Amino acid sequence: MEWALETRMLTKRFGRGAQAQTAVDRVSLHVPEGEVYGLLGPNGAGKSTLLKMVAGMLHPTEGQIMVAGRPWRREDLRSIGSLIETPPLYPNLTARENLRVRTTLLGIPDERIDEVLRTVGLTGTGPKRAGRFSMGMKQRLGIALALLARPRLLILDEPTNGLDPIGIEDLRGFIRALPEQGITVVVSSHILGEVAQVADRIGIIAQGRLAYEDRLDPAADLERLFMDVCREVAASRRDARGERGER
Repeated sequence: MEWALETRMLTKRFGRGAQAQTAVDRVSLHVPEGEVYGLLGPNGAGKSTLLKMVAGMLHPTEGQIMVAGRPWRREDLRSIGSLIETPPLYPNLTARENLRVRTTLLGIPDERIDEVLRTVGLTGTGPKRAGRFSMGMKQRLGIALALLARPRLLILDEPTNGLDPIGIEDLRGFIRALPEQGITVVVSSHILGEVAQVADRIGIIAQGRLAYEDRLDPAADLERLFMDVCREVAASRRDARGERGER
């Protein structure tokens, strides 16, 4: 199987020496081409840190990132779109103006602006400034920015945060349609039900470790699986601390 994204023992530590904190611990992730991959985990599990390394926002401490079968390079950011945490918007600019800033920086034809506005459903915002958008509209504009360069891989970190039920439903349909456009999607969330409705494959990360990865079985009890995996990781951590203490 061809992996759009693969990580090999990827690790991120903050700090040095005995005070170092491991946020991502030897994670080996496998994201198939042309699918939606759901990255699940509690808040603080390391999801955002992992995705920031893939998006070039953080430098790994150890390990390797592979994109389309070869080692990650800075040039790969042209084919990776991302929305991680807060959408990077200029509040005093309109949706179109926000997009034009990005097309100018990347040397992308302005015709692409209309295409992505249609894709995310923001063609009717006109002169309204982004600072006055609802949370759902801001999320849509953030996704439009991520799509401008026609990425092959799109990373969405907790994209439903702050959305109302209608916004969540719209976003769900939007994500499911992306693989048909040749875009592989990684979507992270701590909300199991949302990922279950869009993902083809899931990974569960807990305390920085990827503790489970497989295709999503529609008949599986995802909540029970999630809780069991998180408990197993917590128990193994306690056992490891106990062994070190005995030494």
